[in-house]
Amino acid sequence: MATPTKLYPRTGDRQTIYLKNAITDPNIQVGDYTMYNDFVNDPTKFQQNNVLYHYPVNQDKLIIGKFCSIACGAKFLFNSANHTQRSLSTYPFPLFFEEWGLDIKKVATAWDNKGDIIIGNDVWIGYEAVIMAGVTIGDGAIIGTRAIVTKDVPPYTIVGGVPAKPIRRRFLDQVISTLLELEWWNWPAEKIAENIEAIKTGAWEELR
Repeated sequence: MATPTKLYPRTGDRQTIYLKNAITDPNIQVGDYTMYNDFVNDPTKFQQNNVLYHYPVNQDKLIIGKFCSIACGAKFLFNSANHTQRSLSTYPFPLFFEEWGLDIKKVATAWDNKGDIIIGNDVWIGYEAVIMAGVTIGDGAIIGTRAIVTKDVPPYTIVGGVPAKPIRRRFLDQVISTLLELEWWNWPAEKIAENIEAIKTGAWEELR
């Protein structure tokens, strides 16, 4: 599949971007055709405005698959926001190593490290949803508006609420298994174009 190089895929629309082409942080990986829409802020500022507490010292990663749809204001909240609960105090003393004579190499002990945020392919993340550190969202999942996702989301599952909980699965098991096996998002663009009517209309048996 050829990688789209344009930033703005829609003529005259400066609110919607192919997100991959706006990312410069090596710890953020975004797949082809994933789009982000922002009608409040400049969408090209995604890594500054939407990827929060993502400090280089922690080396945690945001990995987003192909063909995802990310709505305005969705946030990805990383490990440095998690003040450690192993301490007797929630105050982040290691961050102020100069004040307290602590070892600068132990700054990361100020928070609990829960791991990377991994978003599968063809995931729809709703308006102002928040994805917490350590969460993996499966292919084809849908995250509801203003949901706060604290736990992993299975493929093709709709979740919503605070904290987010499963609402329902999008398809029957056979359909989900077929889609996960086909991985249409990895097909060449020409093959996707040939099957686009079946994809759009839900005719999963016609995918080839």
